[in-house]
Amino acid sequence: MPVLPGAEPYRHEGGEVGVLLCHGFTGSPQSLRPWAEHHAARGLTVSLPLLPGHGTRWEDMQLTTWQDWYAEVDRELRALAAHCSRVFVGGLSMGGALALRLAARHGERVAGAVVVNPANKVHGLSAYALPAARHLVRTTKGIASDIAKEGAAELGYDRVPLHAAHSLRTGLRRLDGELPQVTQPLLVLRSAQDHVVPAADSARVLSRVSSTDVTEIVLEHSYHVATLDVDADRVFEESLAFIGRLAPSVGKEGTAAVG
Repeated sequence: MPVLPGAEPYRHEGGEVGVLLCHGFTGSPQSLRPWAEHHAARGLTVSLPLLPGHGTRWEDMQLTTWQDWYAEVDRELRALAAHCSRVFVGGLSMGGALALRLAARHGERVAGAVVVNPANKVHGLSAYALPAARHLVRTTKGIASDIAKEGAAELGYDRVPLHAAHSLRTGLRRLDGELPQVTQPLLVLRSAQDHVVPAADSARVLSRVSSTDVTEIVLEHSYHVATLDVDADRVFEESLAFIGRLAPSVGKEGTAAVG
């Protein structure tokens, strides 16, 4: 199936510091494109892949699992690490969970992590019904575009395929057990109002990681997709400042054309 216009992956060859950004469940690179372009314009090398089953139609996602999504970002991290002296990972929602798993599993290959409203658990009674319900019902209502900013929209599926949701639940449970392996500097940006991922998920992440350099910032004016919302500029600037603190060469190589 052709990729939806705007959902294409994004890559930019910049300087020696690389950033891998991971989009969310049923979403697409469109939700993180402004973040990626912001960092590319400051001279960083940026990779924003399209996860398998995303960015086309929900039927395609029904055939994929969390292992497929993680394998994609794992490949991208290895490619970045082969060309960059330092690599940071970041993500929104499920993408934040994927970024944390990269940090847990790759150790020193990851210099730091920036996560926005990271998912840690599939909540509600419906989560316990997923193992059986996915064989009876194919989809439920979508979760895209939880955004406070008027006129802003996320390019994501209007339905959630339940086979994929069940796999996400399995993957998040696996990640939770790996969080103590996260030792890198960590920046968590959490929306005060989020109708998709509760604040408890960020709290769980913060309580489980072994990182000693940890910063949490509350975004007062945005909903779940904060990277497209009122606080988007703050997300980008805080992320860049975090990376610049840990990789002082950022911003000293001159800006590069975005492509």
